[in-house]
Amino acid sequence: MTPYTVLSLFTGAGGLDLGFEREGFRHLEGVELNAWAVRTVRHNRPGWNVREADVREYVPDLTERPDVLLAGFPCQGFSLGGNRAEHDERNTLYREVIRVARRVRPRIIVIENVLNLRTMTTPDTGRPFALQIAAELEDAGYSVVFDVFRVSGFGVPQTRRRFIFLAFLGGAPTGFHLPQPGKAATIRPFVYDLAQGQSGENLPNHDPLWGFQSAVHRETGEPFGADAEVVPVRFSRTASDGHPVRSFDEPFPAVDTATVWGWAQGNVRAARHAKDRRTEKFIRNPGADVALWRVSASRLRTFTHREYARLQTFPDDWAFLGQNRRDVQMQIGNAVPVEFARRVARNVRQALGDLDAGRAFVDAEAAMVSLF
Repeated sequence: MTPYTVLSLFTGAGGLDLGFEREGFRHLEGVELNAWAVRTVRHNRPGWNVREADVREYVPDLTERPDVLLAGFPCQGFSLGGNRAEHDERNTLYREVIRVARRVRPRIIVIENVLNLRTMTTPDTGRPFALQIAAELEDAGYSVVFDVFRVSGFGVPQTRRRFIFLAFLGGAPTGFHLPQPGKAATIRPFVYDLAQGQSGENLPNHDPLWGFQSAVHRETGEPFGADAEVVPVRFSRTASDGHPVRSFDEPFPAVDTATVWGWAQGNVRAARHAKDRRTEKFIRNPGADVALWRVSASRLRTFTHREYARLQTFPDDWAFLGQNRRDVQMQIGNAVPVEFARRVARNVRQALGDLDAGRAFVDAEAAMVSLF
C-alpha cells in the first residue's frame, strides 16, 4: 500500500513532521526559515527535502499531490509568552497556508497553534482568529473541525494546550471526531533516569554540569547522602504562585523558550523572600511588593537540551544543531511535541483510510484506550 504523503510548512525542528512519519506518512517537502532548524532536520533526516525559505515566497512545484498539508505557523504574536499583539505580521501567516492549499489541493490541512487563537481578534474583521481561520479555510473549499487539546492527555508530560484545525477537502468521513485524551502523562518515565545519572552517556545535546549559581538561587556545597534524590526545580519566573520544587509524578507546565528548569540534590530548600527593590540588581517593577521564590541545595544544575527534548517527546537520537544554547532552546521550545503529533497523525490516517473505503469513521485510538 502506498503511504499517504505530507507537505510541511513552518517545519521548525521537525516535531510535527516526525509525528506523522511515525504513523507511516511519507515526507514530500518542508519549508522553514530558521537556518539552524533546517540544519537540524537535514542532519536527522537527510532523505527529506527541506527548503530554507520564507513561506511567503514559497511556490510549490511538486511532482505529486500531497495528501496532507502540515502547518504550525509562528505563535509568538498570539502567545502569552510572546507579544500577543493583534497587528503582529506573523498573525496572518495562516493565509500563506491557505494560498499553498489552493495551489496543491491537499485532502486534509493540519494547522497547529496556541490557545489564544480563540480569544484574540483579527483587526480587519473583529472575529476571533480561530473563527476567521476557519471561515477562510471554508472559503477555500474545506470543511473544518477544530479544538483545544491539553497535551498531557496525549502522551506528552506537559499541561500545555494546543489549538488544532483539521480541514477536509470534500468533507470528513461520517462520524469523524478529533482525538480523545487518555490518562495524563507524568515526567517520571521521561527524565528520571537522566536526573539521577542512571543513563545518558553519549546522548546528543546532553552535557549535565552541576554548579549552577545565580543572584537568586544558591548551590551551598553542603554534604548530602548518597541516596539523596535529584528533584526538578524551576529557576526562572520566581514570582510564580506555583512552588518551584516539582513532582516527578505530575506533568510539567509548558516547556517553552523562556522558562529555565533545573535539578537540585541534597538539602533542598525553597522559600519566598522579599526583594529589596531599592538596592538589589535587576529591578523590573520597583513598585511591586511580591516575595520571590529562592531555591538552595547542596548542588544545582540546569536541564540539558536532551532533557527538554525528552519532555517534548523527541527520540534520543534526534540531535539539535545550533551555534549556542539559545539556538537549540528555541528549536525545542517552539516544536510540536512529537507524541502529540503522532496521535493527531493517527487520527488523520484513520480518516483518510475511511474516506478511501467509503465507510464511517472508526476511531482506533479510542478503541485501544477503552481496553485499558
